[in-house]
Amino acid sequence: MKKNLLLILAIVASTGVFAQSEYKKRPSLAIHFSLIDYKSAVDVRTKSLQTVINEKQFFKFKRMDPALSVSYLEGFTNHVDIAATLTGGFVKHPISDAVKNPSGNDHFLLEAAATANVKLLSDKYFFTPFITVGIGGSTWAGYYSAFTPIGLGLQFKVADGTFLLLNSQYRIPITENGAYHFYHSIGFASAIVDKKQQVLVLPPAPPVVLDRDGDGVLDADDKCPDVAGLVSLQGCPDRDGDGITDAEDKCPDVAGLAKYQGCPIPDTDGDGINDELDKCPTVKGFARYQGCPIPDTDGDGVNDEEDKCPTRVGPASNQGCPVIAKEVIEKINFAAKNVFFSTGSFKLLPKSFKSLDEVVKLMKDDETLMIDIDGHTDAQGSDESNQVLSDNRAGAVKNYLVSKGVVETRLKSAGYGETKPVADNKTAAGRAKNRRTEMTVRNF
Repeated sequence: MKKNLLLILAIVASTGVFAQSEYKKRPSLAIHFSLIDYKSAVDVRTKSLQTVINEKQFFKFKRMDPALSVSYLEGFTNHVDIAATLTGGFVKHPISDAVKNPSGNDHFLLEAAATANVKLLSDKYFFTPFITVGIGGSTWAGYYSAFTPIGLGLQFKVADGTFLLLNSQYRIPITENGAYHFYHSIGFASAIVDKKQQVLVLPPAPPVVLDRDGDGVLDADDKCPDVAGLVSLQGCPDRDGDGITDAEDKCPDVAGLAKYQGCPIPDTDGDGINDELDKCPTVKGFARYQGCPIPDTDGDGVNDEEDKCPTRVGPASNQGCPVIAKEVIEKINFAAKNVFFSTGSFKLLPKSFKSLDEVVKLMKDDETLMIDIDGHTDAQGSDESNQVLSDNRAGAVKNYLVSKGVVETRLKSAGYGETKPVADNKTAAGRAKNRRTEMTVRNF
């Protein structure tokens, strides 16, 4: 029996998957006159169902108790209807012998069942046989039980949505208080929901689209209807991709800016710096001067990068600095030759002061002058002692000038010992010339 149930359920499931819904039963209510037969079912258990059928004991009214049933039906697919049935009637149950019932009256039986009617044909046809399978429960004299109904039926189409239903079921108990029994019914089912009218909706006629150049912009909106272009430019082309249509672009193959009519930012003077960043757009210059030439602050024709005196006019021959007057140079050279020290010492002799004071005056008269003071010795004595002596003598001259008010930063002193002789150290006259102080004036 379990194998048969599984087979029926498989048929129901497969029918539900593949069936269409064109003739699916609408929600319906049905009223049935029902007959419940417990006696023949007992015979089936003792004699087998085939014996009961052969002895024509399968359908005897005297063994049946009348009942009334109400059902709700709805199509699950074209070939499967789902039904919920409620049945009530006074019957004598096989377990009544175990119940004290001195009056002999039958008790009221109430049954509820949920079934699936698997139809051979759809509701389109007048005559449709079907198989019933499902599950149900009942109550009788305080006893509750559950059962599985299995049966056969016939459906006759009386009118659209109205059917005559004949059904016989064999009910198998699945709980202890249940009993095998037959259930027969005849009734009418009628739809409670109007049939949906299928409205044929015709698709709208496709619009006539004109796009001659095939760029996706309709001719009505295309400013260049005969040349494929971009949607963002209303159908016009832009070869260089700068967002300016080729028709309006003066440089259609080079990306540019709208304010230059599609051309790049110009570089009028060709110095590699575009005019928007060039502070001297008509004169070639350098990036470090924002497109301008190297400046010449003093206007002497020597640019500031080569001009040692960028704020003072001077010739290129003197690196842009003013030429020091010959008279000044001579006075300083004369003063240098009249600087005297104590023998073997760096102490200035008083007779040197007049010449050095003249140097102080010259430097105060021209604040741009600077002097390099060099000390030299003859070759007498060691190299080390001569170097120290020359350093100290040059320093002594520098200190004297500073003491007279000359800014120290305008002076530089250095000793060279015996390394730069101007005469032969083998003679007294030569050595006298080598013991000297030199002062070189400059203005940069």
